[in-house]
Amino acid sequence: MSARGLTGAEVADRIAAGQVNVSTIRTSRTVGSILRENVLTFFNGILTVCFLAVLLLGDLADGLFYGIVVVNSAIGIVQELRAKRSLDRLALLAEADVLVRRDGAEVSIPPAQIVLGETVLLRPGDQVQADATVTASTDLLLDESMLTGESEPVAKTTGDALLSGSYVVSGTSEAEVVAVGADAYANRLTERIRRRTLVHSELRAATNRILVYLTWLLVPVILIVLGGRVLTYGGGLDDLGSVEPAAWRQAALDAVASVVGMIPEGLVLLTSLAFGVAVIQLARQRVLVQELAAVEVLARVDVLCLDKTGTLTTGEIGFERLVTLDDRMPESRIDAVLGLIAHDVAANQTALALRPHYVEPAIPVSDRLPFSSRRGYSALTFGVGDAAATWLLGAPERLLPPGSESLAKAMEIAATGRRTLALALGDGRAADHAEGIAGARPVAIAVFRESVRSDAADTLGYFSDQEVRTIVISGDNPVTVGSIAGELGIRGDAVDASALDDDEVVPALARTDVFGRVGPERKRDIVHALQADGRTVAMTGDGVNDAMAVKESDLGIAMGNATPATRAVSRIVLLDSRFERLPTVLSYARRVTANVERVSNLFITKTVYGIVLALVSAFLLWRFPFLPRQMTLVSTLAIGIPSFFLALAPNRRRYVPGVLRRILGFSVPAGLLAAASCVSVYALLSGVVPLDEARSATTIALFLPSLWVLCVLARPLTRWRLGLVVGVAIVFALAFAVPLGRDFFVLVVPQPLPLLVAAGIGCAGAAAIEAWYRVARRRGLVFDRE
Repeated sequence: MSARGLTGAEVADRIAAGQVNVSTIRTSRTVGSILRENVLTFFNGILTVCFLAVLLLGDLADGLFYGIVVVNSAIGIVQELRAKRSLDRLALLAEADVLVRRDGAEVSIPPAQIVLGETVLLRPGDQVQADATVTASTDLLLDESMLTGESEPVAKTTGDALLSGSYVVSGTSEAEVVAVGADAYANRLTERIRRRTLVHSELRAATNRILVYLTWLLVPVILIVLGGRVLTYGGGLDDLGSVEPAAWRQAALDAVASVVGMIPEGLVLLTSLAFGVAVIQLARQRVLVQELAAVEVLARVDVLCLDKTGTLTTGEIGFERLVTLDDRMPESRIDAVLGLIAHDVAANQTALALRPHYVEPAIPVSDRLPFSSRRGYSALTFGVGDAAATWLLGAPERLLPPGSESLAKAMEIAATGRRTLALALGDGRAADHAEGIAGARPVAIAVFRESVRSDAADTLGYFSDQEVRTIVISGDNPVTVGSIAGELGIRGDAVDASALDDDEVVPALARTDVFGRVGPERKRDIVHALQADGRTVAMTGDGVNDAMAVKESDLGIAMGNATPATRAVSRIVLLDSRFERLPTVLSYARRVTANVERVSNLFITKTVYGIVLALVSAFLLWRFPFLPRQMTLVSTLAIGIPSFFLALAPNRRRYVPGVLRRILGFSVPAGLLAAASCVSVYALLSGVVPLDEARSATTIALFLPSLWVLCVLARPLTRWRLGLVVGVAIVFALAFAVPLGRDFFVLVVPQPLPLLVAAGIGCAGAAAIEAWYRVARRRGLVFDRE
């Protein structure tokens, strides 16, 4: 490679050949995928067909129900587009220009303009944007934690490989780019996590399953209702026994109205609204939710996998104390040595923790050997002539004699959860110790403590109380991981995951919750093993090494300082990287799941009695027992308005599997009992009293059991909930009492006997629902505690 770098012509040739650092990896979901997932749903498909039928029949006013489709889709689209903008903004801020040499001059270019063979100049704080090989370096130290999970910086010299995604901790380097774009290491790793799937939502699955059941009923119900409507309109048959076009039109409109009434469209809208409100409230807590249903999934999580660095710890190392091993060594000299090591240009993260405690002496450094994880120590030669001395700082097992008392003391300290480094006095110059040490004299042990987040213990304690298992999965040293985990009360001895075979993962999970030296593939394997055991797994992370596991988990949670790839495949992003936000997210999640299940019973009850009334009136050739506005009055007061308040109310009930079974198990019998009350009253009064009076009495008979369904589902009846139930009852009474209400809803106050019949049968229906509620509660189909 020329010292002048590439020429302009060479750069142009490489760009023409496609050898440029352009990545196709997305930092967030595409607009198209967001639109597809929110528009092309099963629910939208059913109502779209009904809407098209209304349009063909020529009465657009009857298609107002389609507004719910539009609003429901809009809520999801707007929220997820907001999340996309936030992620794209984070990715943009993460991109910094790169310094390269071209035609002998140093120029700054965007990462996407780097070409193969480029000479890249790296300085402290720079991120390696493309895989490269070091051609020249001065005390170069790289942080590869985003790729490997190893928190300790790694020294690099001429000929060493630099992986894209790593950061320069200290020193400088010139490097030749050897892989760009999709061929770069970080992008190859990210490419494996690109395919996005919808998060599994039990609430969404239950709603879709209910719609599938309804779809099986739609065709026969439509035919029955259509036939019944035509026969009911006796004037629709001509002399030849055929049906006049006007009758067909009226019958078809009635059939469409019946079908729309059977679909719990308000439930889907209210579910999206409940999710949307939770998302807005979480955004105020600096929690970004990329997909509405992700809020629900956290309520189902029973295993939380955590990275150590950045999640449980702040990533900072603090110096605790110094243990002297050689009483003959003056304390002032040890202080001077530690001061030089701490303030040296090649100081790694651990050595930097000494700076606040030791001053830098005015002694020249003549030679240095930067820290290498392969060697496990660094070396520094300072002074001149006979006064020159070489000092080594590193892992006790590398610098202290095997079996010695000093090594035993270091291991004893490490067992308490501290990180230890040995300080030793060596012979020769620093460079002489590149391949090993001989005869180094132990002088002291420096004791460090990794800073644990102040809120980590309380947060983990909260999840333990909520019966959520927490597992630490880190790329760091198992001893370090184990000490931090033990300090926070996480069970089990740390396991070195790099030594595990594939068939040893499951047994290891059975005996411990702490894993160190975990690579990206093994993190994914651990997640898969937990899922195979029937667990719902959430995974937190920030590096590319976490991205595969974050994506494969049931709920991926990324820190705000995570790599763009990790943020893009996560469902939730903690924008301020604060782990203690998770209990807040869990509380919102439980509120949504418990409340949506509660109001689902209201809507499905209405769907059940809607189907029964449509079929009964069709088979018995009745005029429908209600005017549409009368049924709207009942459903609005007993379902629509209360469900809005109940869906957003506080609720801390833990998630319990089996949502669909519980919803159908309670609401189907409740709907049948409400329909029985309504049919009984209409059967007794139809033809005996005027039609308007019969319909008014039937409206009362339907409202009373519907009100009691609300009453049992709103329990425990706190003051505001009792006020809600009483309030809707008063409004219903006012609809009969106030002339404006009577005129609009075509209501009349029934005579005493019809009123007594309606009230008596309605109360009997309410009593039957109360009895069924008590049975259902014993069977675990409904809950009255939060």
